[in-house]
Amino acid sequence: MKKAKLFSFGAVAMASALLLGACGNGGNSAGTDGSDGGNSGDKPAATIALITDTGGVDDRSFNQSAWEGFKEWGDENGFSRGANGYQYFQSANESDYVPNIDQALNAGFNTIFGIGYKLQPAIKEQAELNPDTNFVIVDEVIDLPNVASATFKDHEASYLAGIAAAYTTETGTVGFIGGVEGEVIDRFEAGFNAGVEAAAKELNKEVEVKNQYAGDFAAPDKGRSIAQGMYAQGADIIFHASGGTGNGVFQEAKARNESGDEKVWVIGVDRDQTADGDYKKDGKDENFTLTSTLKGVGSVSKDLAQKALEGNFPGGEHEVYGLKEDGVGLTEGQLSDEAKAAVEKAKEQIIAGEIEVPEKP
Repeated sequence: MKKAKLFSFGAVAMASALLLGACGNGGNSAGTDGSDGGNSGDKPAATIALITDTGGVDDRSFNQSAWEGFKEWGDENGFSRGANGYQYFQSANESDYVPNIDQALNAGFNTIFGIGYKLQPAIKEQAELNPDTNFVIVDEVIDLPNVASATFKDHEASYLAGIAAAYTTETGTVGFIGGVEGEVIDRFEAGFNAGVEAAAKELNKEVEVKNQYAGDFAAPDKGRSIAQGMYAQGADIIFHASGGTGNGVFQEAKARNESGDEKVWVIGVDRDQTADGDYKKDGKDENFTLTSTLKGVGSVSKDLAQKALEGNFPGGEHEVYGLKEDGVGLTEGQLSDEAKAAVEKAKEQIIAGEIEVPEKP
């Protein structure tokens, strides 16, 4: 995959603001893969476990980003997957959250990460029952002394995606597909719609946004069905904030671009999804990922794991990351020079406080 060019996105520097220490739980139980972590002697001072939401570690979104951060941390520090290093516990549904946390606790992991707002009740419950274990919650806030909370201003990056969409659309119709309605995905929808509206006004043209939810973060079939309808109704760009459901959006766009005469685009979410837009047309390599919004989940996860070795845990603290903190961003992707300039201008205005991006639709 090509390395993404970013609009000054620096999540690694941003993530250094968070510090995490380990509690030094005992035990040498193997991870879910049965390995011993590849380390001999005493258990490391910082073993980390990832509890996924229903999208799983291959959702091509924030769960995958977090897991990639874990693996990078392990590679750089000589830790392997397993109970003496790092491990993930995949949740097929919401009823798996607490059992998976219990497995991580029984395996002796020192720090447990809950990735996604849906894990908030389970992480809160288990953090209260296990005050000597460190927990991290991403995309939600838990006010407990052993929990570090990290949230992101997704609406700011989504606003930039809306600017990009309005400057690029040729049909005057674009789409937004959300996973499950709620406070987090509301921010994506609100930011995107506001960005489209602002850019359309600047360009003095009409741009319609079609908004629809799949009601699921792990239903590619639903994502494809919704995308099929939006493209059929004239949308030529779809921004998805739907986790694994978005895989279906990419499937539909690929099929249309390979067989049709008109180009359609997808805007990726949470990580650079350029590679997901690769396809062949008349024997030539092409790509339909216009750009991607970015969120520093992987960098935060990696940095938290690294800081676990340093013994400083920000329990009870809530860190919020937006454009100003380099916590969210947008790839340059395949945007025109005009669109890039408009995105950069809007970014500077948001950072300066000249534009206040709405968080609710």
